[in-house]
Amino acid sequence: MGRATAEYLSKHDFIVYAGTRSVEKLQDLKHKNIIPIHLDITDQENINKVTSRIYKEHKKIDVLVNNAGYGLVSTVEDVTEEEMFAQFNVNVFGVLRVCKSVIPIMREKEDGVIINISSFLGKIGLPLLTMYNSSKYAVEGITDSLRYELKDFNIRVHSIMPGFFNTNFARDNLVTNEQTFAEDSPYASLVSKLAPVIVEQINSGNSASEIGEMILEIINDDKYPARTTIGDKAKKFIPMRKELSDEDFERRVREHYNL
Repeated sequence: MGRATAEYLSKHDFIVYAGTRSVEKLQDLKHKNIIPIHLDITDQENINKVTSRIYKEHKKIDVLVNNAGYGLVSTVEDVTEEEMFAQFNVNVFGVLRVCKSVIPIMREKEDGVIINISSFLGKIGLPLLTMYNSSKYAVEGITDSLRYELKDFNIRVHSIMPGFFNTNFARDNLVTNEQTFAEDSPYASLVSKLAPVIVEQINSGNSASEIGEMILEIINDDKYPARTTIGDKAKKFIPMRKELSDEDFERRVREHYNL
């Protein structure tokens, strides 16, 4: 999603600083408006150096897209302290660290847009994804609170809740707990039912290019809704979540995933 967004915005005359842990992976992006830059969202000092560089070169930062994240697949019983912290360190604390660094620049100019890439799983739960779910629920809470906090400075904050998209997420950004996926795990039946379905739905999901298009719409429309869904699964489950009771919604999810 980040790559597709960088390409799309660069073609619409945005100068895009494409933050990544592996700059070499973006060297094939040849557009003059894309500047790959090393960014470690678990390191506040590194983040501050990046934002300082951008400010020095342009005297402003107009848009921040918080896109980095990964999914931990584990039961609560099996998850380790290290896995729990790592999931929140990237998906939640990373968002907060980058916002913390960029907000003063936007506040000084009294202008800016912050877009958090969340997930439809930030509004509904699924087994084996408790850590990922809860991290995205946290991103939704951050979005809600920041909208109040930054309104007086003309800084808009939005959340995009994608469904399953055909990206590298299932191939590169899913981390599995060894005990949960062991053959003798008490959760082996659940894993065998759900894990292949989730991976298949991700790999056959929507095109990542749709995200870039939506981000541009948000940037250009100061009346855009606080949060929006994109992708088939998100558009199916989020409205259903609003309409049904917790129990009825849970029943529908169980039926859908044969749980």
